Amino acid sequence: MSSYDPYKDFTNRLKLLIGKHPDLIITTLSNIFTMRLIGNKTHGDLAEIAIAEFINQYMYDFRSVHVGKDLYRAKSQEQDITIINEITKAEFPVSLKAYGDGSLQLSTDKNSRMFPRLEQEGSTVEGQNAIQKVLQDAAFAEFRNINVLPLIYDEAKQQCNILVFDYERAIRETERIVRVDAGNGRKHPVYRFYDVADGYICEVRYGDATANALQRGLWTHTRNGLNYFDSLTNGWIGYSHNLVLVKLFSHALVSSETGHSAALEKITEDITRLKKTSGVSG
Repeated sequence: MSSYDPYKDFTNRLKLLIGKHPDLIITTLSNIFTMRLIGNKTHGDLAEIAIAEFINQYMYDFRSVHVGKDLYRAKSQEQDITIINEITKAEFPVSLKAYGDGSLQLSTDKNSRMFPRLEQEGSTVEGQNAIQKVLQDAAFAEFRNINVLPLIYDEAKQQCNILVFDYERAIRETERIVRVDAGNGRKHPVYRFYDVADGYICEVRYGDATANALQRGLWTHTRNGLNYFDSLTNGWIGYSHNLVLVKLFSHALVSSETGHSAALEKITEDITRLKKTSGVSG
């Protein structure tokens, strides 16, 4: 029997909230992806503070704190926000990703341990005993301890899917790990994980110290490995651009704290209205 997982408890609660009140997450996602009109990468950073505030406003028994980029070097784990369960007092880090539909990085494998460990096994690892021996190794400790919350978007269709990778199922159902060498547009080799039906699960990319963060670590694919994700939004949900928000930002950047305080009061009133309209306890 698996032990209590505070992150799994959180994502289950988030999925329940989204299912009951989809309007709240649609509004938030629309605001987040509107930021791509300002800059291609702006939405990623703002998604962190937006989701942290979404949790604080609408998930009454959870509290969230945005960690901030200035603390990056001091982090012991990959995280953008810290979430606290106000009932159990469990506290856990979450790494938030806003990626297009396709390749998704689950861990940078900062210490470059996964790939070298797989190299010890040769080009192929088969059989449950051999696979579990590798995955239970300390080099793969991160495999079980990464809390990644990905906001996967399709910009052309203006839709988003919040997908959470099922690590436990991936570990349980891996039947074969195969090395794929460089070539066909790939600069470095990878080890790919497959299930009993030869379905793609995930991959470990080149782990040498010379490899950058995008060339190494644990990756998967939101289309090829879809069976190993749980959708918190129950599939794709549409969002729309909020052009008023862009105008608000531009005006806020050239106005004073006095104006910001007045605007914040109005925005706080609107959040209260949204809570009452949706029937969310606060």
